[in-house]
Formats: sequence, C-alpha cells, structure tokens
Amino acid sequence: MKKLIIASAIACAGFTGIANANNFNYNFMEVRTAVNPEMVGVEGSMFLTENSHLVARIDTQFEDDSDIAAGIGFNGPVNQFADVYGQLLLHYVDFPDDSHRDNDTQIEMNIGVRLWLTDQIEATGRLGRNDDASVVHAGVRFHSTEQLSLSAEMRNNGLYGPQATMSVRFQY
Repeated sequence: MKKLIIASAIACAGFTGIANANNFNYNFMEVRTAVNPEMVGVEGSMFLTENSHLVARIDTQFEDDSDIAAGIGFNGPVNQFADVYGQLLLHYVDFPDDSHRDNDTQIEMNIGVRLWLTDQIEATGRLGRNDDASVVHAGVRFHSTEQLSLSAEMRNNGLYGPQATMSVRFQY
C-alpha cells in the first residue's frame, strides 16, 4: 500500500509539471531569407500568458510586394520534449504590380509541433490554411545558446510557393 501511495504521488507530481510548463520559448525576433523564389522576412512573437502569444511578421520579395501578418497564438506542452502550438493570423497581401492581382486580406489558421531531438536541436512542423492555399512548414533549428538559434526549413506559406528557408532567431 505504501508503494502505491508513493508511486501515485510521483506520477501526479510529474503530470502537474508537464501540464504547466512550456518546453520552448515563444518570445523571439527572427530574420529569415528564402530561395526559389527569393524572399526576406522578419517575425516576432511575445508571450501574452503562459499559453498564449502575439505574433507579427512581414515577408517581401522586393518586387513592390509584401505579406504582413499579425495575430494570436496558443502554445502548450504535450510532454517533456514537445509543445503543440497554433496561430490565427490576419494577412494583408500587397501583390507585385506585374501580377495583375489586387491587394488582399486573408485569414490563416495553423497548428504545429515543436520537438526536442537533442539538447540543442529542435524539429518543427506546421500545417494550416490561408484562404484557398495550404500552409506547410517543416525544419530543424539549432540552439547555439539560450538566446540564439539557427534554422533550415522547407516552407510553403500559401503565397510564394515552396521555398528553402534559413533563419536566425534571437530569443529574449
């Protein structure tokens, strides 16, 4: 009986810690670049509460275009090595003049997972919708310090098509 009580107490303590602590930092500023097609972007995220955050980003191909997005996200632990997160974003898309498309406002919903592979390497993936297009991101991030990380991703944000992306993230 004594062993059962001790095992139950340890299990409850373990589940309590898992349910209340995120495994990743959602306070960051990121600079990224992509190829094929070329693109440059900046993104920032900031905690609102322990399990919600604000996110804003802007991407451009330097062809008199921009994709400006802002919104709210959620985040929470799955276990001690993984977090699930998602975002609801409002996009304002300014298409290049030669595309013959009008500027557009779009809504994006996505959900993703962040997973520690080792102490310094994270795998990330995200799926979502942006009006009529799919949003897909998958990649790895190397955390060189607690404040700095580098990533390589394949992404399709629903506007520019599939891209290979590299980024530098500064966490605060």
